Amino acid sequence: MNIIAFNGSPRKNGATATLLRKALEGATSQGAKTEFVPLSQLAMRGCQACFSCKKRGGQSYGKCVQKDGMTPLYDKIEHADAVFLGTPIYFGTISSGTKMFIERLFPYFTYKDYSSLFPKKIPVGLICTLGAGEQEEKVFRPHLQFNQMILSMLLGPAELLVSTDTLHVEDYSTIVADALVARLPQKLEHHRTVFPADCEKAFAMGARFAGRTIP
Repeated sequence: MNIIAFNGSPRKNGATATLLRKALEGATSQGAKTEFVPLSQLAMRGCQACFSCKKRGGQSYGKCVQKDGMTPLYDKIEHADAVFLGTPIYFGTISSGTKMFIERLFPYFTYKDYSSLFPKKIPVGLICTLGAGEQEEKVFRPHLQFNQMILSMLLGPAELLVSTDTLHVEDYSTIVADALVARLPQKLEHHRTVFPADCEKAFAMGARFAGRTIP
């Protein structure tokens, strides 16, 4: 069993990375081999809309012709038994690195019948973090579910785990954040009591994925 986590956050040890590592810990507890890939450290571009991966009878059909940091990831994904993709929510959407990663899965999509050329079905865990609270999260939910749907269509059944009220920074006194001052005690308490529970959920998802097979 081989499980990979792709971190779409530029922070190496932020909330997103923490949850992804917890998911991998859960997978490891069931004997899986795991790998953590920080997307922000890769030199990669988004889809260039060249449609080389869609050319009828072309040698590049179903494959991306771009050669960059994403290129070796295709082989990793195709040999994985499960995948986790983590992203923070920036300005209401998934991070730019996460967006590029999902765009570059476009070669698997076929307009022949709107199916996927991905060679198998694997479970996907989409782990999202955001500084907004649970009530505000409802605004972003459709966007997150849309990306969940895309991953389900391309790779396999995707599950969504959302962690709210994550900390923007460790020390709020170092930034101009007057609008957040009133909510800071609530955020700190949420981080102390609820975020550990989200970590447990991520661990459980990883353990479950490690024992999961999809026909």
